[in-house]
Amino acid sequence: MTLRPTPLSDELYDYLCAHGTPPDAVQQDLIAETATLGHEARLQISPDEGAFLTLLTRLIGAKTALEVGTFTGYSALAIVRGLGAGGRLTCCDISEEWTRIARRHWAAAGVADQIELRLGPALDTLRSMPDEPAFDLAFIDADYLNYSAYWEEIVPRVTPGGAILVDNVLYHARVIDPADSADTTQAVRELNERIRRDDRVEATMIAIADGLTLARKK
Repeated sequence: MTLRPTPLSDELYDYLCAHGTPPDAVQQDLIAETATLGHEARLQISPDEGAFLTLLTRLIGAKTALEVGTFTGYSALAIVRGLGAGGRLTCCDISEEWTRIARRHWAAAGVADQIELRLGPALDTLRSMPDEPAFDLAFIDADYLNYSAYWEEIVPRVTPGGAILVDNVLYHARVIDPADSADTTQAVRELNERIRRDDRVEATMIAIADGLTLARKK
């Protein structure tokens, strides 16, 4: 029998988070402020995923990173912390309201000067960038209908040996529901299949949060 991830009760999840690097004071403030947004707060990544992003960024020695989908800035803060001094992060988002929260917390964390926020449709932003590899790490966490388009724009712009991460690839288990034909579900399925067949990368899905694909560009 294949060993599977241990199901997480609330108590076990709390134990998991308590035994990793915890959010610092700025991150805790950001979590609290984002929670006041109500239903939209679900768009923020989990603390354990944030810790994973920071650690992975450090492990691969990334100095340049790209994020598509910034929301209130928690994932950006996690990534830029991993980049260290001198690292640069480019963030793509469409919301001035949500990223205003992000900017305040980036400033409080002392990393605002390392982050370039580009507001506007992410595909337009990506297509305005040079085609050559420029990023050591990329994180995709935006609108599902454009997931495959983001992937195709980003892969050529990641350095060989660099990492590409895609969030929410299990989509609340809807990806395996044959009765679910919603456009968003189909878009996530399409992206997952695209990555599985993409010989430019080697990849694995990780059972963290709502599913995270980690790919390494060959």
